[in-house]
Amino acid sequence: MAVSQPQPQPEPVPSSMREVVEHLLAQRGVNISALAQVVLDLQRPYSPDLTLDECEDSLWHVLDKREVQNAVLTGLALDMLAERDLLPEPLGGMIRRDDPLYGIDEILPLSIVNVYGSIGLTNFGYLDKVKPGPIGGVDRRMGQVNTFLDDLISALVAAAAARIAHRRGPS
Repeated sequence: MAVSQPQPQPEPVPSSMREVVEHLLAQRGVNISALAQVVLDLQRPYSPDLTLDECEDSLWHVLDKREVQNAVLTGLALDMLAERDLLPEPLGGMIRRDDPLYGIDEILPLSIVNVYGSIGLTNFGYLDKVKPGPIGGVDRRMGQVNTFLDDLISALVAAAAARIAHRRGPS
C-alpha cells in the first residue's frame, strides 16, 4: 500500500491590490511594524503622545491609495527583473548597481510623497539621505536588488509621517 505524501498548499491568492503590495513587500523583507517605528521616531518630536499603532495605521492608509500601490508595484517589479537579469542593458546593469546617475529610483517614490505635499517631500529627502533603521537595512542587503525598494519604503514612511502631521496639525 502506497503512503500518500501531503501535498504542499498553494499560497493564498491576494484578493486586493493592497494585499498584493503587502505580500510583495513582505517577500522582499519589509516589515510594516518596523517602518511604523521610523514614522514614530520622525513625528514624536511634534506629537509626543503619538503611538506606534497610529503610525502603523497611517502606513496602511497610505498603502490603500491606488497611486501608491502602482508606484510600489512598478519599482518592485523593476528590482526583481534586474535581479533575474531580465532587463535589457544598459538598464539592467544600472539598476543592479544602483547607479548614482540613474536617479529614476528617487523619482518614482516622489509620486507617493506628493500625495501629502511638501512635508512628505522634505521627510523623503531626509530619509533618503540618513536611511534609518529598516531603510538602511534594505539598502545594504546583499544578494537582492533593492534599488527601488529602499526609496519606496522611505516614501511610504515619509508619506505616513506627513499624513499624521496634516491630521494632527501643529502642537
